[in-house]
Amino acid sequence: MQEIYADYNGSAPICNEVKEYIINRLNKGPFANPNATHHVGTRVKVAMENARSVCAKLLGAHMSQLVFNSGSTEGISTVFQSVLLNNTKKKIIISGIEHSAVSNNAQFYAENFGCEVYTLQTKPNGMVDIEDLINHIDDNTALVAVMAANNETGVIQPYNDIAKICQEQGVAYLCDTTQFVGKTCFNFEESGIDYAVVAGHKIGGMTGSGILIAKDPTTLKPLIIGGGQEKGLRGGTQNYLGNETLAVALTYSMNNLQKHDAINSKREEFEKNIKAKFPQVVIIGEEAPRLSSTTYLSYPGIHGQAVQMELESEGIYVTTSSACSDNNPQTSKVLKAMGVADDIGRGVVRISLGLCNDPALYDRIENALTIAYEKLSKIKSY
Repeated sequence: MQEIYADYNGSAPICNEVKEYIINRLNKGPFANPNATHHVGTRVKVAMENARSVCAKLLGAHMSQLVFNSGSTEGISTVFQSVLLNNTKKKIIISGIEHSAVSNNAQFYAENFGCEVYTLQTKPNGMVDIEDLINHIDDNTALVAVMAANNETGVIQPYNDIAKICQEQGVAYLCDTTQFVGKTCFNFEESGIDYAVVAGHKIGGMTGSGILIAKDPTTLKPLIIGGGQEKGLRGGTQNYLGNETLAVALTYSMNNLQKHDAINSKREEFEKNIKAKFPQVVIIGEEAPRLSSTTYLSYPGIHGQAVQMELESEGIYVTTSSACSDNNPQTSKVLKAMGVADDIGRGVVRISLGLCNDPALYDRIENALTIAYEKLSKIKSY
């Protein structure tokens, strides 16, 4: 029985193009410290800078705006430090659906630096309330942090509108683009965003590789202080192999965005069929624009972890929320922010596929989910 990995939002498998690149790269070399001035070090540095150039072009940014790092969490933490440290403005605005990397950073600066955190209202469809932002952004606001697409629901946020509001108010805007990049069109320069982040493992690259994009890199303060690497913006010897795979993974993702159309069509068919069989089922964020590859659904009264176990017995791997909170049986903070009731919130499972998947896999997922719901609904009624 072929296993189906349906947790791409948690972490995408290394894509074939990256696998081939790594194997070839490991066989041929070279290996050296990219900051060394000898010939081998220079060759490694050139390869890494070529990767930076490729990534910058694909992301609609300049090479100088890209800082290689370990991933989105580090990038987000760097931005919080850069914007808030020694800032006389003390207000942080985030949404209630942010990844814990954002919400926990905001809490840290509230507890340790006297910052005020305002959490924007989220509409029942999963979109952040823009009017609430307009009403609460003010002269004391130092940072607005609202993501581009939610990791649980897949709901796409109006990040362009948020960027425009922040620009008009002269407020820094951090947009967590972790789930967005590589799944739909994105151009950093056109977006108006001040800071964006990329995680290699979300797009088929290597874990521990990532990018922080800054409109003005001179505003950055290094989170990791070292020997001046990355123009002094991120200390430590660079993960040059990981950085090279970022270019490979981004190239594959951005050059194959049209494949998401087939995934989207099959996902919509899958959701329609499940709701026809089980009218009780709720598709979270159904009325909002969503990533093509994400379905977040619940059968009220049936526990999500029970569904997860039934699917896993059929070799289908899903999560019940975000991967980092999958062990928590409570309704996630994202769903609470949307006003989702606990009987629905405790029943959710997230199905997320990617470019490496055949869209036809939805047929097998539908069949397995149908069997699971039929079985568990009988147990529930009994």
